[in-house]
Amino acid sequence: MPTETDGEIDLDYERDDRPPWPKSLLLGLQHVAVMIVPATAVAFIVADATGIGATDTAYLVQMVLLFSGLATIVQAYALGPVGSRLPIMMGTSFTFVGAATTIGVEYGLAAVFGAILVTGFWVEGLVGWQFKRIKPFFPPLVTGLVVVIIGLYLIPVGMDYAAGGVGAADYGSMTNLGLAGLVLGIAVLLNMFTSGVMRLLSVLVGIAVGYVAAVVAGVVDFSAVAQASWVALPQPGAFGFEFEPVAIVTFAFLFLVSAMETVGDMSGVTAAEGRQPTHEEFRGGLLTDGLLSSIGSLFATFPVTSFSQNVGIVNFTGVMSRHVVGVGGVMLAVLGFSPKVGAVVTTIPQPVFGGAVLLMVGMVAASGARLIFLHTDLDRRNMVIMAVALGLGLGVATRPEALQGLPTAAETFFGEPVILTALSALLLNTFVPGEQSPLFDAAPDETPAESMGLVSNDD
Repeated sequence: MPTETDGEIDLDYERDDRPPWPKSLLLGLQHVAVMIVPATAVAFIVADATGIGATDTAYLVQMVLLFSGLATIVQAYALGPVGSRLPIMMGTSFTFVGAATTIGVEYGLAAVFGAILVTGFWVEGLVGWQFKRIKPFFPPLVTGLVVVIIGLYLIPVGMDYAAGGVGAADYGSMTNLGLAGLVLGIAVLLNMFTSGVMRLLSVLVGIAVGYVAAVVAGVVDFSAVAQASWVALPQPGAFGFEFEPVAIVTFAFLFLVSAMETVGDMSGVTAAEGRQPTHEEFRGGLLTDGLLSSIGSLFATFPVTSFSQNVGIVNFTGVMSRHVVGVGGVMLAVLGFSPKVGAVVTTIPQPVFGGAVLLMVGMVAASGARLIFLHTDLDRRNMVIMAVALGLGLGVATRPEALQGLPTAAETFFGEPVILTALSALLLNTFVPGEQSPLFDAAPDETPAESMGLVSNDD
């Protein structure tokens, strides 16, 4: 395992190093194996909620793989100002699950992809260009609360999957709970009691074992695989486009939240070199998120963003080579041209998938809590902000009917737990005096405007 000195680890391969091809292929496959399950989870959850068929679900999975791969390649090698040239794996984010599900059910998937098309580049791309001015408003307290609520409000979704899926005739049966428990148990045991590749691939191994058990139990339907073709090209406008104002506003705010997650992941990668990302790296990484999300929406892809799991692999293995991640991106893109692959993924029974989802969303919440505790003093001010943000977010998550008296647009917008948590945390942290407020925490020789990057000391 790499050693650490003053925040920098002893890298086996630095950013621009090229490992031998056999090793690059294995290291790239490891990156793919770790992120492919959570990356495709968004497509499954939204497809299940909106009630589309197996063929359309397989297509959504196919597009997730394709554009995750293309975005990863752009991050690793860059196209002009787009791309960070850092080892950042890309995939669809849980940040957008709730909004995509709610809007998909209420307005249809055309409204989801129309909103992504409009807001991806124009919101997150703008954040990239103006990052210095926006960063002070999103300290660890705010971003950590957002990550916590993403994990917490998705736990009921994982439980429904583990029980067999909402509306299933065998919901809560011993077979379903047994399959989910098997996946969860294997993943936890491997993660806690093994090391190296086996620990990193613990979730994938758990799903593989659970899948084999499901096949033996006779609960896997392979009909969709037989019907799917081996190769197919993306179809522009597969679900159409509609431009609902409430959907656009909702996704605009979520892209702002997603930008902060990407900032954290990029900082985690460059920490292996004992440094923070440069302004050009931040700008290129955020532009990739926004631009590739908008382009991907033309072909029915949910927003793509950086994957935190793979940041951990970089630091754990000491392999920071962007060329290794580029190899992983090529693998994803190739898989994305095969509907057969997407169809195979859709045959995973919901209980098997549920065991993994429970673990993943729980880890999301735990990582958000860790971000807060490591970088935030839990004084009275910050505890009150946490209480209000989490109380409101979990409140609308568990009792959405409480907002039924609001106008429809307001009910949809404020009914998103991520939005209500982020908005309340952002407003309170900004306007309540304290250590993390961008309005009141200027350095002694700075004005509040200077601390936010609006002007410089030289002006």
